[in-house]
Amino acid sequence: MAAPYEDFADRLRKALDRTGFVQGRGRTGTLADRYAVSRETARKWLTGLALPELPRIIELAKDFDISLEWLATGRGPMPLGVGETKAVYRRLTDSESRLLDAFHKLPETKRQLLVKFLS
Repeated sequence: MAAPYEDFADRLRKALDRTGFVQGRGRTGTLADRYAVSRETARKWLTGLALPELPRIIELAKDFDISLEWLATGRGPMPLGVGETKAVYRRLTDSESRLLDAFHKLPETKRQLLVKFLS
């Protein structure tokens, strides 16, 4: 039986190969260390038994200078297209994260009112 996320794992391995990432037995450990995950988690990503969460997929795409859409879905070209600028992502601060969480907990009508008030 094929791994449920085998297609993602293939794309991740291609991205790692393209950038000259560590080959062979050291790949799992190096990937785990670089992204502060367990070796088991990295192994599951590479074998298609698990998917990273979306923020981690974004980080992988950014770090390996590849298209997020290609990495996540397989659509489009792997590298960034000609003239396509590299996306700039930054981690949210704790206060930004708390604010966003509070915003998401509001009912839609209150969200719209808040956005209108802030605009």
